[in-house]
Amino acid sequence: MAIERNRGLGMGEDPLITAVRNGDENAVRILLEDGADPDVFDQQGTPALCLAISAFNLTIAGYLVEGGADPDRRLPDGTTPLLRAIDRGSIGLVFCLLGDAALISEATRVELLARARQWHEMGPVAMLRQRTGASDEVERVRVRDREWFTDYHELRLGGMTVRDGHTGILTLLEKYFGLHLGIDELAARACALEYPDYEHAVWSEIVTTLAKRQNDETWKAAAALRDHPDPLHRRFGAEVLVCLHLEADHTNVPSPFEQRTLELFLDWAQQEEHPDVLAETLAGLSHHEDPRIEPLGLTYLAHPAPRVRARVLSTLRIVNSERSGRQTFTSEGLNAVLALARDANASVRHVAGYRLAHSLNPEPAIGDTLAGLLDEENQQTRIWAVYGLAERDDPRCIDGADRVGPVDEYESWSWILRAPSRYEQRRRERESPATTE
Repeated sequence: MAIERNRGLGMGEDPLITAVRNGDENAVRILLEDGADPDVFDQQGTPALCLAISAFNLTIAGYLVEGGADPDRRLPDGTTPLLRAIDRGSIGLVFCLLGDAALISEATRVELLARARQWHEMGPVAMLRQRTGASDEVERVRVRDREWFTDYHELRLGGMTVRDGHTGILTLLEKYFGLHLGIDELAARACALEYPDYEHAVWSEIVTTLAKRQNDETWKAAAALRDHPDPLHRRFGAEVLVCLHLEADHTNVPSPFEQRTLELFLDWAQQEEHPDVLAETLAGLSHHEDPRIEPLGLTYLAHPAPRVRARVLSTLRIVNSERSGRQTFTSEGLNAVLALARDANASVRHVAGYRLAHSLNPEPAIGDTLAGLLDEENQQTRIWAVYGLAERDDPRCIDGADRVGPVDEYESWSWILRAPSRYEQRRRERESPATTE
């Protein structure tokens, strides 16, 4: 055991440790494929897996576990990598370390659930203060989990950093170990979040947990939340209903919830007064096809809440669409998109600009409206305006491209950003004289 404990403590740092510390995912993968020891320690005695956990790097942690790193290895301080992942508050980290539930002992299950429940009940701020003994103000930063496409608040105090996903971790572990909590208790968890919103990792984990149940009991309980006096609970119920339907769609079998969810949302949208809940019901209708949806959505075109006006766009009927995502709207729908692209609210203009950029409708007003978005403060709105103009062979895309400015993560936007170049290539081909043999 002493020999194993000292791996990585010789002269110089192990290449795998260096790659993990640098966040070099490709190098970690290659080193493991070439036979590197996944359980190697750094010169301070910290396992490579714990370094990845500390950095919230799900990809590297996953590579290490797949390569044989032991997430249940008992460390000198009495913790294990799995316990440290729970402390960190990242749902994705815990998920990638869990492995086969059948292989986890009862004692380990009890330990993991107790640790997650402690963070959930005390709250991450109180736990941070207890762990660090610091009384300073907690630094809070909103961060994006790029692997799971959800948000957290990253909390920093006394040299310790955690994310506020512990309630979601508890929910994940309960599901993983076969504990079946009722929708009322799970809804209470989601709605008790300090910053409850549908992009937060905890909210998403709880909704997904319920959606995967795919049973009539869950549908009825979610539908019953329509009458809850708290609008946050009503919005939660609406989102669970949407996700129940979408989860069923992913199985490639007819959704047993489709028709009754459609009828419920059609009625709910006409009765709901709270803008956040109304927006969620309109979003739910966007996953159905029915001639009643677009006329209903258009009645909210002048709604005072920007969130609701933006959701009107999701209710518009698509006459036809292409694999590229470009679509043709009805004349009434197109008029609505054009109006919302000139909305007083920038977030509404952004969503409308995106829809216009993908429109196949031939009306010249589309190009003029997109050109009017080229000076928007939101860079993504400018990008979509340029793209839409280029796709319409409108020369104003060239001037617009100069106004976009430097783009972070260029590669992920490359196809969109190169639209003006493709337009110029098409123009040159049209203008070139035909060649004959």
